[in-house]
Amino acid sequence: MKNPVIIFGANYLGRAAKEIFEKNEIVIYGFLDDDKKLHQKEVDEVVVLGATDDDGFLKLIGKKCEAFVAIDDNKFRKNLVKMLHEVRHVQPANAVHSQATISTKADIGYGNFIDHLAYLAPGSKIGSHCIIHTKVSIGVEAQLGDFVQVGAGSTINPGVKIEDEVFIGSGVTIVSGITIGKGARVGAGSVVVAPIKAGDTVFGNPAQAIKN
Repeated sequence: MKNPVIIFGANYLGRAAKEIFEKNEIVIYGFLDDDKKLHQKEVDEVVVLGATDDDGFLKLIGKKCEAFVAIDDNKFRKNLVKMLHEVRHVQPANAVHSQATISTKADIGYGNFIDHLAYLAPGSKIGSHCIIHTKVSIGVEAQLGDFVQVGAGSTINPGVKIEDEVFIGSGVTIVSGITIGKGARVGAGSVVVAPIKAGDTVFGNPAQAIKN
């Protein structure tokens, strides 16, 4: 990737993505953010150009610029990705930290954020638009779907299957071979030793479902 990048979101994730791209010698064209108070102001020496639906800047994407979606709210993130697909006909770029370790036998999709000291083992597979925070370890043949978020310091052991839109908090351990269903949430520090059903929220050691 040689083109400059427009980052959607001038938040903590956008700032982290900016640093990742710049360490990889990729220029940041600017931020787009819906907080009007930020417009025309600098965040880490890069200007917030306008809102995420500003057509004057969106039209650059796919021609002169790439895009990266730095929004951790999945609903908003999905809407922006859909817009980039349907209107600009592009896939968001990956933001992969130069000090992340990704096996040549691992497989990753598009629009992923992979932070400092993350590790993807041989045969691991990550879908698209995932957020993988610092010091996450993803084991051999583990699979993550799309729009998955994994908190800092979590360990996903070999053969784990994580379906779309799952949220995993910081410091979580998931033992080998476990399946976590779509949209499930795992609280920080939990140890997952049994499958989790779609949509469930679990917490603890061992992780147990939280009843509403």
